Amino acid sequence: MRTSRAGLAVAVSVLVAATAPAAATTPDPLAPYRGQQVAWGACPFRQGAHSRAAQCARITVPRDWAAPSAGTDLKVSISRVQATGTRQGAILVNPGGPGGQGTSLAGALASLEPSLNDHYDIVGMDPRGTGQEGGDDPGYICRVPLGRLPQEDDLDARDRSAQSISLHQRTPRVLAEACQSDALAPFITTWQTTHDMDLIRSLLGDEKLNYLGFSYGTWLGAKYASLFPEQAGRMVLDSSVNFEGRLQAAFEAFPKIDQRQFDRVYAPWLARRFPDQLGKTAAEVRAKWERLRIFFKKKGVPPDVFDSVFVGNGSSRQWLTGALILTKGAAAMDGAATPPPAALRAGLDRASRAVFGRPADRLTAADIAADPPEPDYADVPGTRLAVACGDQPTRTASWYKLLSDLQGPAYPLFGWAYGLSEACGFWSDPPRHQLPVLPPRAAKNVLVVQGEFDPQTGYEQAEAAARAAGVPMISVADSPFHGQYAVSGNSCVDNLVNGFFLGGTRPAATICPGVPLPGEHQVFPVPGPAGEPATTSAPAARDSLSTARERLQDEISAVNREH
Repeated sequence: MRTSRAGLAVAVSVLVAATAPAAATTPDPLAPYRGQQVAWGACPFRQGAHSRAAQCARITVPRDWAAPSAGTDLKVSISRVQATGTRQGAILVNPGGPGGQGTSLAGALASLEPSLNDHYDIVGMDPRGTGQEGGDDPGYICRVPLGRLPQEDDLDARDRSAQSISLHQRTPRVLAEACQSDALAPFITTWQTTHDMDLIRSLLGDEKLNYLGFSYGTWLGAKYASLFPEQAGRMVLDSSVNFEGRLQAAFEAFPKIDQRQFDRVYAPWLARRFPDQLGKTAAEVRAKWERLRIFFKKKGVPPDVFDSVFVGNGSSRQWLTGALILTKGAAAMDGAATPPPAALRAGLDRASRAVFGRPADRLTAADIAADPPEPDYADVPGTRLAVACGDQPTRTASWYKLLSDLQGPAYPLFGWAYGLSEACGFWSDPPRHQLPVLPPRAAKNVLVVQGEFDPQTGYEQAEAAARAAGVPMISVADSPFHGQYAVSGNSCVDNLVNGFFLGGTRPAATICPGVPLPGEHQVFPVPGPAGEPATTSAPAARDSLSTARERLQDEISAVNREH
């Protein structure tokens, strides 16, 4: 049947009239999230003595930003320390992990860097999956069936027998299966969290999101800037992974960077501080360490557990904990105790009370053997695995076993164990979203900060990312710790970063001198990948908050030691 031109026009007008109202009234699935009111109130966590008072709130986010109407909504906790002067915006802070809660970090950083808080709200976040810091929400927890874990109490990754390898691989397999059995796992990823971050920016009423992230937080910040380049403000990425490459590569580098720090920095420091107990040279210290490994094995401490104390050794408290274990073990093994250096007694006592629950002068090797610091696998926070294994395609368990074979002889401290303990080798779910690299329009506002001998994010990782993205890097010569800005007492670093955040031009690539190690008053230079600092003079002392800075650095390091 033929239709007249007039009839066709009528039909089209009727169709438009019928469909236009429906299209105009189709609800925006994101409107409820963007239009929610933020109810600021008291924070559930205990705020530190030196922290500035923060307000806290819980915001609602979709389980899946790709399908906002599907699934049950999630809650994300945020905190805010408001600017005390003329507000320039907000700086969102993240301690890393993956899986670190950051709401208490806002008040701590605001206190340590008051000039920053003069002009910025410092905003913290407990990323999706991590629950609520200090609150009743435990977050995404993997319920691990303990009966499936190895029951042996003498595991040693240096034992390359088929039985030993099978036992070692059992734990990461059980962890991966337990975490993937939770339906939430596919939605605990960096891609999803970056969208939560942009919602926070919108709810704060800001056009740009400024950012400070440590460790994994560098990956998170870089991927936010990659996915939301128009909204990315000034971003400082401290102790950086290679955010232009593979996130898992940062964990795979642990054996190399741990061994380097132990051999070049930690063992020489032990020789200078504890020569009578542990040896007068780094070589003697390493030999004594091997003897103590056997000593504690006979006392019931699994060699893998003993080794783990010195893995990710990225803060002064962790250094002092290792020194306690070695010197108390040496006293029992040799039958002679030597008082610790006066300059370290207070720090050793704080570490002993925090880790072992008793004063350092009463701590014995028997106490350490009775309760060595080791992970509890009953309920495992799942965010670390969901993000590390779910952001990008993973390697296989056989690939990681081969990595163990290759890294063990070269890096015995952790090389034998790492490849047998990586749960990503058993992660079967493919990633749902691709994470892009940093575009130039966002890279122009990014600054990287990195310590030369960081044992948790390797110098080469940060250097590769900075080079690929075309951004400058502040290197800290001779620094063996994890986290530099605000927490290391290094005025060279802090002045450069504060100047950048407060409106100055972005610093050019710079090598800052390091600061003295615990109990020392000078820096002992060590050849490494960073090169020599621009000036040989030590950075000026910051202020009287060194203990608070050390405590926060230890918290950041502890968050990121979950390898």
